[in-house]
Amino acid sequence: MKTQSKLYVYITISTVLLAIIAVWSLNTGVYDFDGKSAFEVLGKVIMGDSTLSLSDKYVVWDVRAARIIMAILIGSMLSVSGTSLQGLFRNPLATGDLIGLTAGATLMAAITIVLGGYFREYLPEVIQFSLVGIAAFIGSLLAMLLVYRISTSGGKTNVVMMLLTGVAITAIGFSIVGFLIYISKDEQLRDLTFWNMGSLAAATWTKNIVLAVVLLISYAILLPKGKALNAMMLGEKDAQHLGINVERLKKQIVVIVSLMVGSCVAFSGTIGFVGLIVPYILRLLFKSNYNFILPLSAIFGSILLLTADTISRSIVQPSELPIGILTAMMGAPIFIAILLKFKKSI
Repeated sequence: MKTQSKLYVYITISTVLLAIIAVWSLNTGVYDFDGKSAFEVLGKVIMGDSTLSLSDKYVVWDVRAARIIMAILIGSMLSVSGTSLQGLFRNPLATGDLIGLTAGATLMAAITIVLGGYFREYLPEVIQFSLVGIAAFIGSLLAMLLVYRISTSGGKTNVVMMLLTGVAITAIGFSIVGFLIYISKDEQLRDLTFWNMGSLAAATWTKNIVLAVVLLISYAILLPKGKALNAMMLGEKDAQHLGINVERLKKQIVVIVSLMVGSCVAFSGTIGFVGLIVPYILRLLFKSNYNFILPLSAIFGSILLLTADTISRSIVQPSELPIGILTAMMGAPIFIAILLKFKKSI
């Protein structure tokens, strides 16, 4: 009970921190609300104030608020996906972008953007609307299955093989994306550039609803897995002796992580290292206790991506720095730190 109380305290503090950052983000931008704060304007939008100008309403609700919510949702899912993979493979380097999931999702999304015009009209209208998202999910799932098949032998996953397979998939994926960029038209080229650099500029409330549904379904399955992942840290055989259905756990995590990564890539493009940075920091604080790390990574992932997005659109105003560049700059030093730690332990 004492441990559970501590978790609730940490969740409360981190949620308050996220709310503070969200208010800061809402008030960050070049648009002038005639002496009013963006938070005041948002309150009037929610209350249905008819005296509010259409431009004020559009900027605060359809641009800033929608973007903040998308940053919260995507940051949370990328972080939890990385945390889940690291617990499953018992390795802090196992994240969606490092083992090829992001590359697989980006490749399938790019194929749909460039070549979708040839077959889109033959598909049902419902599928047409979410075709890029479906393709991104399929790409991440195929990449995950390929990595798992190649790196697993006799029920054991070789981490070195897993990372090398991820490198190979990423190289193949982005080489094909490069070819698609070469043959694409101007409008397709802009879309592909968006995928490669990562951005939340295309945030809409419709996309946020889709992401929220994916998040709720995924978290209902993943967040209760803290005890199972703690058991996995002992090894697969010991976990089985403790009553964990290891194969079922693997399948659930593989499918759900693929769904989350695919959905995130579909709406924001390639945003790397979020699933590496957050679990690394939380592991320093809570060791490898996934009862703490899993739920907290959901909140701290949102904090990280929302902070990065706010900085990315304020550092070079009125333009914005692609968020994928910023997260890569933040994540690369942590990646090197993990490698150095591994080097000392060998």
